[in-house]
Amino acid sequence: MYGWIWRHLPGNAWVRSALSLLLLLGVVYLLFQYVFPWAEPLLPFNDVTVDGQQ
Repeated sequence: MYGWIWRHLPGNAWVRSALSLLLLLGVVYLLFQYVFPWAEPLLPFNDVTVDGQQ
């Protein structure tokens, strides 16, 4: 997959590296802004089964 992306980016190695970094930053931005907030209520992180009473 990464080889396919690298071959389809235009320019020399420096331009491809910069474009790859921009693509990576764009994916991270989309994950943090849209995917993780959408998925957070579906995850069981706040389902506590241990109470404080003895």
